[in-house]
Amino acid sequence: MGRNGNGSVGFIGIGTMGREMVLNLLKTGHAVRAFDLNEAAITDIAKEGAARAENPADAARDADIVITMLPDTPHVEAVVYGQHGLLQSPPPGRLIVDMSTISPVAVRRIHADLKQQANVSFIDAPVSGGPLGAKNATLSIMAGGEAEAFAKAEPFFRAMGTTITHVGASGAGQTVKLCNQLVCGINIQAICEALALGRASGVDLNLLREVLLGGAAGSWMLDKLGPQMIEGHVGAGFRIDLMFKDLRLVQEHAQALNVPLPGTALVTSQYVDARAHGEGANGNQALFRVYDRMTNQITG
Repeated sequence: MGRNGNGSVGFIGIGTMGREMVLNLLKTGHAVRAFDLNEAAITDIAKEGAARAENPADAARDADIVITMLPDTPHVEAVVYGQHGLLQSPPPGRLIVDMSTISPVAVRRIHADLKQQANVSFIDAPVSGGPLGAKNATLSIMAGGEAEAFAKAEPFFRAMGTTITHVGASGAGQTVKLCNQLVCGINIQAICEALALGRASGVDLNLLREVLLGGAAGSWMLDKLGPQMIEGHVGAGFRIDLMFKDLRLVQEHAQALNVPLPGTALVTSQYVDARAHGEGANGNQALFRVYDRMTNQITG
């Protein structure tokens, strides 16, 4: 058990999001044993009160729950199936929660393998809210899996988010997250196009944004990313590379179900363009630079 009698957490993946999530778990009295391939990330989080783990199995020892927050499907599969993996060395609490954004098909396979081979419950619980939501513990968490396992995980979710919803069976959390990313991606593209048209027309872009925010076109993306697009600030919050990965997963899932997503296909092509011009490590707002190039505002 953690401080103040709270649960013990093995946390794997101390990136931009994971670091803030661990800090919030620590703040609410949970003991955390953390692992990441990046030694500097482990050293940093250890200074904040987390214990160091040498590998995924070490992170899981004595844990009531293991939480993973990793870039893509192969990384989660490596943590589960690889050397020192969670399938062979599950946490005593018999509960693993993946909060990454990965393939719903992979989630269902991992869920079945952990249940059948190790009697471990697996919840897919991706998040929305970005680095700011992770920092402020205001993430939206959408969870798929068994109701009993969700109930065990919910107290830990409360340390990291405010909107926490059990959305269905295994894989449902990832499906809802992919729908979320579809809407976000198309919304970002729509903002880029509105700003490009306004700029070409000589309209003050700050006034344009202010007016749009006051009407039906208002959105979280316009509020948070609009100013950065207008000012040309490209520093990463949620990176182009990660959104491209999410949109790829959206399209893979849709194609498997024979669901046409023409809007998603179009915005994905814009992300391909951004990455081809070296924007992958920049934030989502850097998608506007695609329109800068198309309208001859920048070259290269």
